[in-house]
Amino acid sequence: MNKSQPWYQQTVDQTLTELKAQVGGLTEKEVEQRRVESGFNELAAKKQTTLFQKFIEQFKDLMIIVLIVAAIIAGISGEHVDAMIILAVVILNAIFGVFQESKAEEAINALMEMSAPIAHVERDGKVTTVKSRELVPGDLVYLEAGDIVPADMRLISAVSMRVEEAALTGESVPVSKQTDAIMDDNLSLGDRKNMAFMNANITAGKGSGVVVGTGMKTEVGKIAGMIDAAKEMQTPLQQNLTQLGKWLTGLILIIAAVIFGIGLLRGEETVIDMLLTAISLAVAAIPEGLPAIVTVTLALGTQRMAKRHALIRKLPAVETLGSTDIIASDKTGTLTQNKMTVEKSYLNGQLTDVKDTKIAKNSWLAKVMVLSNDTKFTDEGLAGDPTETALVQYFLNQDESVDDIVQENKRIAELPFDSERKLMSTFNQTTDGKIVQMAKGAPDQLLKRVTQIDDNGIVREITDADKAAILSANHEFATQALRVLSFAYRPVDAVPNPLNSENAEKELIFVGLVGMIDPERPEVAGAVEEAKSAGIRPIMITGDHRDTASAIAQRLGIINETEDHAVITGAELDELSDADFKKQVSNYSVYARVSPEHKVRIVNAWQSKGKVVAMTGDGVNDAPSLKAADIGIGMGITGTEVSKGASDMVLADDNFSTIVIAVEEGRKVFSNIQKALQYLLSANLGEVLTLFVMTLMGWQILAPVQILWINLVTDTFPAIALGVEPAEPDIMKRKPRGRKSNFFSGGVFGNILYQGILEGLITLGVYWFAISFPVHANESLAHGDALTMAFATLGLIQLFHAFNSKTVRQSIFKVGLFRNKAFNWAILLAFILLGVTILVPGFNNLFHVTSLTMIQWVTVLIAGVSIIVIVEIVKLVQRLFEKS
Repeated sequence: MNKSQPWYQQTVDQTLTELKAQVGGLTEKEVEQRRVESGFNELAAKKQTTLFQKFIEQFKDLMIIVLIVAAIIAGISGEHVDAMIILAVVILNAIFGVFQESKAEEAINALMEMSAPIAHVERDGKVTTVKSRELVPGDLVYLEAGDIVPADMRLISAVSMRVEEAALTGESVPVSKQTDAIMDDNLSLGDRKNMAFMNANITAGKGSGVVVGTGMKTEVGKIAGMIDAAKEMQTPLQQNLTQLGKWLTGLILIIAAVIFGIGLLRGEETVIDMLLTAISLAVAAIPEGLPAIVTVTLALGTQRMAKRHALIRKLPAVETLGSTDIIASDKTGTLTQNKMTVEKSYLNGQLTDVKDTKIAKNSWLAKVMVLSNDTKFTDEGLAGDPTETALVQYFLNQDESVDDIVQENKRIAELPFDSERKLMSTFNQTTDGKIVQMAKGAPDQLLKRVTQIDDNGIVREITDADKAAILSANHEFATQALRVLSFAYRPVDAVPNPLNSENAEKELIFVGLVGMIDPERPEVAGAVEEAKSAGIRPIMITGDHRDTASAIAQRLGIINETEDHAVITGAELDELSDADFKKQVSNYSVYARVSPEHKVRIVNAWQSKGKVVAMTGDGVNDAPSLKAADIGIGMGITGTEVSKGASDMVLADDNFSTIVIAVEEGRKVFSNIQKALQYLLSANLGEVLTLFVMTLMGWQILAPVQILWINLVTDTFPAIALGVEPAEPDIMKRKPRGRKSNFFSGGVFGNILYQGILEGLITLGVYWFAISFPVHANESLAHGDALTMAFATLGLIQLFHAFNSKTVRQSIFKVGLFRNKAFNWAILLAFILLGVTILVPGFNNLFHVTSLTMIQWVTVLIAGVSIIVIVEIVKLVQRLFEKS
């Protein structure tokens, strides 16, 4: 159906005409015809890939391909156990990837399951109950408190109807609904007060509406479509590993080809010997343990985060947090407590903070707050409109029971809240038979009906000066983004008859104002400050009004009082093209009155500037932006299953400060992976250089089994232990490394080069020393000793170098040599496994080594320790240059 203008701009009659609907509802024949056109009222399921397809997809990663090649090479060289270990790592990674992908697909499924199960619809002149999936455009649906809205509807009637739409619009309080057409253009969902949207909750009143959108054509359906169409973003970690895989692939092919060619040109080796030599070099170049080390490091990071209330759904998210430049946070329930709280009062001509000057329970203001109120007491706590429950909760927080006020003032009649008159009145009878009217509402509307004022217990005529002071107080509250209610009372002889606003709500006695707000979480301001000190920019995104958003942002330190220009509304954002917005996005820190489409635009605009964006949220409306962001952060307590399913991480405590803790953990994880990579690649470069020079010099070279054993022993255990190094003290003082950085940034690439070359030169130096000054006269034994010393030196030098890798720039004596117990045990175990090959009888022949003398062992140990001394000197020089 094509409509000429938005539904909210059309009158009820225009809407019914447009939809060809009528009083009495559609006929069954019309329903069937329309269902052919519109389909069932349900969300379309995304085409699912099979488990086998997901499994095969995991093997398209270049690093995985490199590992498979390494396994084949190891198998050809006779090291079947090593080949099996490598393949096991590959398969486990693939299985884990399938599991994570399957979990991610649950987001759209959870959204489908949220649909209301039934609807009360009028058809053929009768009201009947049908499954909500059977609704079609033009159906007349009846709603009452407790119902879930089954489809998008243009309201026909609304009696004191309030609808909780926070999950869709971000509005922190239920919205009062109306039926009149609203002629404003480009209204956000939260301002379309004559509409009811699928999956919203009716919290009060009743009404009816005509269905204008079903299934994927509802606002929730649009969100589902956005989730379905969202591109899967590669995390910085995945990008870095992909780049590394390409780089290593090229390097390995070049090295193997060069060595193979040189050997054949020299003519001293057979093709088979040179093939084995090339295989040895290829194995030496491949850090086959890297994916396993990355996975283990990330997994351990997730365990530490879980203990601190940050639950990771996708492993790469751990590292992505560490590179975050922007945290785009939903306000309601994330930065704030998601519960209205009484904060200020205006009583007896005084503006006061209720924490300092409490409202007396026996005052008229207290009585009206409690009695002109529909809050219900349940076993689970207070139930009702958040604004009303806040009034009662204020006294409960002071350990003041309000039961006596309620019991001593029985409600005998009421005028419910109405969005047009913005007032509510109850008539309560005291235990001595007196009747008192209690009224609350918007200050400007209540003042029209006030003739007297309660001034410190004395009732007198209200003056213009009194009214001006009241309106001034109201304005003061409004500038602080407080939701303001005014209160009045009036003793009456009997309940007015007829009971209507004109007859009853008059000649009231003004008693005071109360200002409420959904307050910020007390720990968030500190977390915002820490995030800023870490170079991360917090951005607040909310469905609330501009003034509320600005005030909360100021209280949290996201903006200051002079930065009102940093606040933009969804309507203002609509006026900007994508190109203009991308240019101006850096100007804005607060987004008010926004829709799901706006949130995705915000995330995309920052990403276009090369920023790594984290997005927090708890509602259905947040799901597309959570998925579009580099890391989506859902709320564990208040969050919908949809938002959790679309997230990479879930906050178990809904606490913004937990994000900052997670960022620190993410930075530590990246730093530790970087340390492990520096250690692995410098060690492998040392091995490659050793074999390369040995081949050029015509020396005997280390056998494939020796290289594989060194890689297995020295690569795996110390590198995994480096993954659990404690965070360095200044880690949260560093600026975010950003999207363009990689594992080789921050001097790591240079360290790999010089440290790898150093390892190779020291090992070659020991080999040269052994053959130049042999212990045995027998040439064969002398070469055997030289190879054994080179083998032992290459292994030991890597273990000693693991200590250097505990920090990229700092001295290892500053960060602590032995504070990481896992690292200590890993080094000890590696020492033992390396020593076993030489010292334990029976292993000599297997690893082609000989027994060494004491002098030879001393030479090997001195060579191994020398790597620590030399690297410490280089680090000292680097730090001196950085300061100068």
